Amino acid sequence: MTFSPTTEQDIASYDAAFAVNVRAAFLLTALVAPKMAAKGGGGIVNVSSTAAVLGMQGMAVCGATKAAVESLTRTWAAEFAPANVRVNAVVPGPMRTPKVVAAMGPDMGGMGLTTALKRTSDPAEVAHVIAFLAGDRASYVTGATVAADGGRTAI
Repeated sequence: MTFSPTTEQDIASYDAAFAVNVRAAFLLTALVAPKMAAKGGGGIVNVSSTAAVLGMQGMAVCGATKAAVESLTRTWAAEFAPANVRVNAVVPGPMRTPKVVAAMGPDMGGMGLTTALKRTSDPAEVAHVIAFLAGDRASYVTGATVAADGGRTAI
């Protein structure tokens, strides 16, 4: 994903972002949902971004792709519910991944301070939310977008 102002965004990066974030999710869901339905149901979890709901400079393309994923999540929830296939999305906040820490430093440029909890997350914290939504304990949850962002979208 290329992060740049709209006026500097090249069309190849724009197209690549939509291919990875929207088209891939669309094709995978179209492939896997019928297989889940044939087996009695299941759970699909999409990954969004705080950029889908917060205006952030240089992230127009990222935000647009993730907003599309959230819209598709709601549509698929309605579409596949009769077959007992649940579809939800998770919105991670700033996470301490090796790539991000290497690029931004151990404090990630102060990104943790943009959350209500005033810290970044370990990827496992977000993974637990994804596992919950994918599993049987979330059997009555579909069409939801769950923020696992340390309260970033709440403040």
